[in-house]
Amino acid sequence: MSTAAARHQRLHAELRERICLLDYPPGTRLSEEALAAEFGTSRTPLRRVLARLEDEGLVESRHGIGTLVTDVDMALMAQVYDLRLHLSALVGQLDPLPVTSGVMAEIREFVTRGEALLAAPDPRAFAALNSAYHHFGLSLTGNAPLRETAARLYYLTARIWLTSIPRMNLTSECAIFLGEMRETETALAAGDTAAAALIRRAHISMSVRRMSR
Repeated sequence: MSTAAARHQRLHAELRERICLLDYPPGTRLSEEALAAEFGTSRTPLRRVLARLEDEGLVESRHGIGTLVTDVDMALMAQVYDLRLHLSALVGQLDPLPVTSGVMAEIREFVTRGEALLAAPDPRAFAALNSAYHHFGLSLTGNAPLRETAARLYYLTARIWLTSIPRMNLTSECAIFLGEMRETETALAAGDTAAAALIRRAHISMSVRRMSR
């Protein structure tokens, strides 16, 4: 990857994370001038990143106003979650990659981080860990179109959890999340990526039900 492409990826990932962690809540105007100064870049590559975020449904450009962070369309999100459920199972079926010692080291690190989160629950830390764990799950398939589509849909729904947590039991959610990671560690230790994918699917489904109560 070229230096310019790598910068584009880093800037895109950083702005996407800020949106999904609600550092930029819905309705926030993203100033091209301020962002260009913060990241030490010109407006041309920044505009390409903002166009990409708009294509992903996370921002929208309004004439005479600028670029605004979008709100969450709950009716659309229900459909997105349904699609995510089906795609999550495919991760273990389409081009599954070998479970290497590196993969096992990663899942053990996630379990350790989950234990620390349970000891000191924090909604933003939960959301950040869930995002990293999502990327780990997608790394188990070598199917690039599946990874790209699943990641795009994940970021469309990522903000829902943080907006729902005030009416949920955070400690309980952290315990459930840790349980998922431990179950996944067991499945991967057996070399069963299909089982790991089904564990993820089941937990997504149960999370949606808890959030909709």
